This record gives sequence, C-alpha cells and structure tokens, in this order.
Amino acid sequence: MKITQSGIYLFNTFVLLSCLVSCQKAEEVKKTSKPNIVVIFADDMGYGDLGVYGATEWKTPNLDQLAADGVRFTQFYVPHAVCSASRAALLTGTYANRLEIFGALDHTAKHGLNPEETTIAEMLKSDGYATGMVGKWHLGHMPEFLPTEQGFDSYYGLPYSNDMWPHHPESKNYYPPLPLYRNIAVIDTLDDQSQLTTNYTEEALKFIENSKDKPFFLYFAHSMPHVPLFVSDKFKGKSTQGLYGDVMMEIDWSVGEVRKKLKELELDENTIIIFTSDNGPWLSYGGQAGLTGGLKEGKGTSWEGGIREPGIFVWPGHFPAGKVIDEAAMTIDILPTLAEITGASLPGLKVDGRSILPLLEGKEMDDKAYFAYYNRNELQAVIYGQWKLVFPHKYRTIPIDAKLTNDGIPVIYQMVELETPQLFDLSKDPNETTDVSENNPEILTKMHQLADEGRADMGDALTNSEGTGLRKHGRIE
Repeated sequence: MKITQSGIYLFNTFVLLSCLVSCQKAEEVKKTSKPNIVVIFADDMGYGDLGVYGATEWKTPNLDQLAADGVRFTQFYVPHAVCSASRAALLTGTYANRLEIFGALDHTAKHGLNPEETTIAEMLKSDGYATGMVGKWHLGHMPEFLPTEQGFDSYYGLPYSNDMWPHHPESKNYYPPLPLYRNIAVIDTLDDQSQLTTNYTEEALKFIENSKDKPFFLYFAHSMPHVPLFVSDKFKGKSTQGLYGDVMMEIDWSVGEVRKKLKELELDENTIIIFTSDNGPWLSYGGQAGLTGGLKEGKGTSWEGGIREPGIFVWPGHFPAGKVIDEAAMTIDILPTLAEITGASLPGLKVDGRSILPLLEGKEMDDKAYFAYYNRNELQAVIYGQWKLVFPHKYRTIPIDAKLTNDGIPVIYQMVELETPQLFDLSKDPNETTDVSENNPEILTKMHQLADEGRADMGDALTNSEGTGLRKHGRIE
C-alpha cells in the first residue's frame, strides 16, 4: 500500500490532536481530582524551633520554604499540652477530654481511643483515600486500639513515646523494651534510636510511592524532638546548639525528602501538607528541650509556651503563598477543614473544630472560642481571638535556682498555684505578663460566659462541673 504525503500529514495531525486532547484531559483530571493529604506532627517541638519562627542556632531551610510556599499561623494551638490527649484531638477534631483521653498512655494502659470515634483516616478512607500512618501513635497499644483499627491501611512506628523504655532517666526498668510495629505485629525492639527518623522517612516515602495512583492520606507523626534525643550520623554535630539542634535539622531534612518525593511523582501541585506539633517543649530537660520563642512556660501547661505551636498549611494554587495568619486556630479544626476540601462526610458524633478553609484562602472568619484542658478534665484557659482568660489552677514551672543541663537528665519541677483569673491581650502581650481584667470588664464577662458554656458541655474538674456531652474511651478489661 502506497502512503501518500497527504496521508502522512493527516496521520501526524491526528496524533498531535490526540496528544493535545489527552494532555488536556489529564490536566482537567489533575485539577478536579481530590488532593493528597500529608499531616506531619512533631513531638514536643517549641513555637520557636523553626527558622521562620525565630530559631537561630540550627537551620530549618525545608520547613522555612514550606512556610514560604503556603500560609503560616502565628496563633495556632493544641487543646492539650500532653501527648495522647493532643493526638486524640488532632485525629478526631474533638477535645480529648470529651473522649475521656487524658495525659500520656503507657504500656500498662488498658484503654485507648474508642473505635466508635471517627478519625481523619476513617473519614477519608470512606471517601476513597488510601490511608497510612508512620511514627508515634500513643492512643492505645492494645490490638483493638492500634492505627489499623482506626482507619489506617498501614502502620509503621512506636505505640507510645520513645522515652517509655528501660533507659528512662527517672524510671529505669519500669518500662519494657521499646516495640516497633508494622501494622499489628512487633517487628523489633529498639535499644538505639539513631536511625528512627531516617527509617520513618523511608517508610513515608514508600507509602507515597505505593499510593501514587489514588488519593492518599499520610499521617507522619515524628517521635522527636521528644527525649531521648537521637540523630543519625548524617546530622550529628551539624548545629551550633548541640544534639537538640541536630535532631531538628534531621526532622527538617525529613520534610524536604517528603516534598522531594511528591515533586518527583508530580504530585506536589495536588497535595496538601500540614505541619505542626503536639505541644510545647519539655523545659525541664534544659539544653535537650526546644524553644518557646519567648512564650510563657512549656509542655504540660496551658500557658502559651505549652499550647501555641507552629502551624503551616500548603496547597499550591489554593492557599496563598507567603501568607501570615494572625487569627487563632487549633488542631481540632484540621478534620472539618479536610472534610470541606474533599467533600467527605463529617463524623456522626459531635466534632468540636470548624473548617478554617476561608482563613486558609485569605478570607476573614469570625472568632471562635477555644478551650485549653489539662490533667483530668481541668478547664485551665479559654481563648477567643486576641483574648485569653486563664483560670485558677496549679501548674508546673522550672525553679528559679534550677541548674539546667544538656545531658538528658531533667530537673524537678516546682508546682505553682494561680489564685485568681487573669485576662491577657495576646495581640499586645503574647508572653502573658500583664493581667488586663480591670480595663476590659465586658471582655471578661464574655470570656466567663464562654467558659461556662464549655463547662456545661464537657465539665470542668476545677469547678466540679459535670458536662452533658462527654463520651467514653475504649477499654479492654
């Protein structure tokens, strides 16, 4: 058969048009497909631990670039300044005290996050997402409470904090060997954690690679910079501060590796990345604790240093790059925000957070009351926009004469009692130095009213209030 010149021309034209149509369809699919979601949750990281938030003795170029590529909150909170409670709140969009999750669960706990609760993973899985978790779980180590029973297709990591092992400086031999899980099986026990951040990162990259053909949700919960601090050889001695700075630089490297993998797979334009931490720094560990950026107190308190965290949200083409948001928001807002973005159905049980998508898109929203709970259901503070009311309670602080070290051995906290409510204008006084109650009687009345509404709903051990909206944790007898 003779092929004419005009036939060749027609054939080439057909191929070109087919390619253009195919590329156009691919671009349309890319624009309309559900976004991938990566939530990176650090442990015990301070508000001032990133370069973009003020750190100077170590470098965090990848996290600083993440902030430059998206929106950065200056007033982003966790509702509980302690491990398990903070994680329950993040994953369910609900105050952990409502769910009867308090403190930090250890190897003796026979309870965990109730499987009847809906996690972000369960919400998104029902909407067609692949779901994976890497890192620290800390919501119950019994098989019934592990991540694979809470909506995650896969899990690799530790069931609780990395200091819950036989080498704990204050509780030697109380804890068993530290177990490393894959799904529901213990695959190793750790006596050295120097490769933990690296191994976590490799597992996160594998999940992204294996899930690239469908929408995915990755919950990447670092075990560090919670003590004990360990770092791989590639970052040992890299910071001018010491071990803590080295660890922060390795976490920053990990974030960079995740972004690099997303770009390599051409997924970066349609992936939401959220970065924050579970609570402020564990100040009693001195040089092995992070920075509050000048905020008052740290982990284990409801002062700003304990509950205010970096909050970075990136979604190219949707969230404005380089935007700084001064309005208050909290980790309980992440679940409802992702629900609105993806179209997934909200949980049937009450969720305490709200979608902050308008804020992330550069629009205004009305202020919302946020509560800070600690211990066993103590309402210690309420935040409403620029205002914060702190209620009488006992809290821990570093003694004035304490000699902080850099050897991993903590000093003993001193307990202090706040005897009267104190009102702070965080827009002018983020360090909570000056009570402005007398000059703002109307604001004070409003704050007390908001607190009373919270107490009626969730109770308050400080005022012996019983809430009507409490739910139960899961328990194995």
